[in-house]
Amino acid sequence: MTFSIAELFTQHNTDKFDLHEQHLNNQMVRMLKTIGYDRHYERAVGQYLYDQSGTEYLDLLSGFGVFAIGRNHPTVINALKETLTLELPNLVQLDVSVLSGLLAKELLKTTPENIDKMFFCNSGTEALEAAIKFARYTTKRENIVFCEHGYHGLTMGALSLCGEEIFREGFGPLLPGCKAIPFNDIEALEKALSNNDVAAFIVEPIQGKGVNVPDDNYLPEVERLCKKYGTLFVADEVQTGLGRTGKFWAIDHWNVKPDMICMAKALSGGFVPVGGVAMTQKIMDTVFNRMDRAVVHGSTFGKNNLAMAAGLATLHVMEEEKLVENSLKVGTDIINSLQALSEKYEFLKGVRGKGMMIAIEFQSPKSLRLKAAWAMLEAANKGLFCQMITIPLFKDHHILTQVAGHGMNVIKLLPPLNLTQKDRDHIVNSFDKAIADTHQIPGSIWELGKNLAGHALKSKKSR
Repeated sequence: MTFSIAELFTQHNTDKFDLHEQHLNNQMVRMLKTIGYDRHYERAVGQYLYDQSGTEYLDLLSGFGVFAIGRNHPTVINALKETLTLELPNLVQLDVSVLSGLLAKELLKTTPENIDKMFFCNSGTEALEAAIKFARYTTKRENIVFCEHGYHGLTMGALSLCGEEIFREGFGPLLPGCKAIPFNDIEALEKALSNNDVAAFIVEPIQGKGVNVPDDNYLPEVERLCKKYGTLFVADEVQTGLGRTGKFWAIDHWNVKPDMICMAKALSGGFVPVGGVAMTQKIMDTVFNRMDRAVVHGSTFGKNNLAMAAGLATLHVMEEEKLVENSLKVGTDIINSLQALSEKYEFLKGVRGKGMMIAIEFQSPKSLRLKAAWAMLEAANKGLFCQMITIPLFKDHHILTQVAGHGMNVIKLLPPLNLTQKDRDHIVNSFDKAIADTHQIPGSIWELGKNLAGHALKSKKSR
């Protein structure tokens, strides 16, 4: 009997919610159905998703930044097909592979000149786990400093550096020696490092939860203070890297040189899990300092041929299609155009970001009627107003977006880097219409708001 994924997908595509309710996370299914996101997607190409009726959706999440080059890019597909048919030796373990060496070489061409070694793993959270271990071993110190509201992954070590309590609650005790400080606060950082007992300061150049952009002097001062106190400067570029912010690495906006760069997400074009840590020669030589320590840290599937081939193809696509340049050009245009809407709408506080990492923030208005409606939503659940934007964007304008974090009045865009001018116009016009509707009280959008508030209050009571 022939085994066919195509037949399985066709046969069971409309069963997916039942399958998840029975065998996986049924709360995810409940959430999708509650907010009306329960679509049956059948196809994905570039920046677009298509449901079973053929409706096209503009995907501004890109799998939380994974599909930076767009979904199902033919160049990466062909690279994977070719790799599968070559019958290459893979994961021999007592060997080193050609493809991982080539991918390391290409990645290191993009990093600051002090970075010249690579370690590969399977995900962003694994990259952070490696960075924690490497920093402790290199410095012979235990403590790690991270930032409030930061996000670095959900395994135990990475979770210990998570600045959002909702992710940490109930999973302790976590890794000892980890301390949170405010983001973009040089004074707090110097105080935390001044005892000369911190192995690493691990920071997102731009925070993913909320898209918080630092002051221009922040990261240069981070680099200076880390050198002063013997602390390793670790840039978590899992989300911000590979062109997301209009530079290949977000650190390039400030011309800083960290000791380690953590990466993942976009690196394989969204096909194969892959992560990595780029680091100085000193760190690599300190951790792997003897032959008997050659395997002191690793990951079974890390450097597998499919991941490495996908990474090489992804870098090729980014260069050939000038996606970093497009990210800067089109992303900046979107930011400026959405920011201009703040002059029209009381609810819109402002727009920030770099490249195609964008935050649209909302606020309590001045008009009494609007202010009362806002307060009603905030009392039910902080940040609920954003759902009155994202749900109509999805239902009426076929744009997929997300709220930037728990309890935030911020919508976050992480689109593929290949957005066109047509996509830009659709985004701006759709936000304009969705925000305008929230200023009409009474109106159908506020019926949605009341329903959302009711669900939120009911959820609070059940807890």
